[in-house]
This record gives sequence, C-alpha cells and structure tokens, in this order.
Amino acid sequence: MSDRTVPSAVAPHFPLAALLWPAGPGETVGALRAFVLVAFGTALMALSAKVSLPLPYVPMTLQTLVVLMIGAAYGWRLGSATMIAYLVEGAIGLPVFAGPVGGIAPLVGPTAGYLFGFIAAAFVTGWLAERGWDRSMVLLFAAMAVGHVVILAAGFGWLAFGLGLGVAKAWQVGLLPFVAASLVKNALGATLMPAARRIIDRR
Repeated sequence: MSDRTVPSAVAPHFPLAALLWPAGPGETVGALRAFVLVAFGTALMALSAKVSLPLPYVPMTLQTLVVLMIGAAYGWRLGSATMIAYLVEGAIGLPVFAGPVGGIAPLVGPTAGYLFGFIAAAFVTGWLAERGWDRSMVLLFAAMAVGHVVILAAGFGWLAFGLGLGVAKAWQVGLLPFVAASLVKNALGATLMPAARRIIDRR
C-alpha cells in the first residue's frame, strides 16, 4: 500500500454540531451557521451560570459542564470562539455571568481565572473530540477531565497568585469544593455525548 492511499482509508471525524448542521457551500452560509451556533452556545453558558450554588469567592455552577460539552460538540475552533464571545458579552455589560452581573468586575475578580480557563478548556476538549475521543464514554470522560483540570488550574493559579490568597487558601476555596462536582459533570457529559453521536450515526 502506498503512502497516498493511507489518508483516504481513514474516514474524517466531524464534531457533533457538524453532523447535526453540516457546513454549506458559500462564505455567507458558513458565517450564518457559525453565528447561530455561537449565539446558541453563549445563551447556554448564560443559562448555566444562573444555576448557581453560592460559595466563598467562587460560586458553583453548571458552566464547566456546558463549556466542555460545547467544546466536544463544536470542535476546538468554534468551541473556543464561543467562549471568547461569551466573555465579550459579559465584558460589555450583559448579565451572562453567575448572579445578575455583567461587566469587567468578574473578569478581574476571584472568578477571572476560571472564566478565561473556559477558552482553553473548550479548545483542548474540542481538539480531542475532533480526534474521535467523543465516540467513547471512557475517552470523552478523559477529555473532559483534562478540560476540568485546565479550568480548575487556571482558577487556582489566579486565586493563589493573581489575587494573592496563597496556595493553601486557594486550594481550600478554589479547588477542593469543585472536585466531586467535576467528576459528576464528567460522567454526565461522557454519557450524553457518545449516546447522541450513536443516534446520529444511525440516521
């Protein structure tokens, strides 16, 4: 078998969103599709922010689950673009963050590390999903676990060093309260996404 025949033997792997809404011909159609998907993703982010359990410094929300599912469903390009758009919406004052707040304050306060970590987490999870990790519950659980580690590490680092809380305090308020919930969210996302792919693949 020659080297030229190898790429054609491997079927391309598309994110879930590309299967549900394939990209059409033409730049206008592609731009419209991207706009609608990003708008839908930021709306989900805003809604998930309102499902909130108040805690000292950083509230517990459903956002990390939504971030990672958007990354897995959209792929790394559109997933990370959606997170950037979400932060921009909040920065200009739209009440999309946890609690009835928008503006710059959450982007420089205790939640800043987690919020900016959303971008990297969607990127990593989407990159892995585009390589087939979203077909397997075990692999997607691992991909989403990596995404959660990215978010929590960014949040921990900002609390410990950006705000000067120190490692011990940041560990106590910014990491430990979220470990169990992150595992539950991982399990939920890793169950739903491959199941959705199997349903769509059978169409």
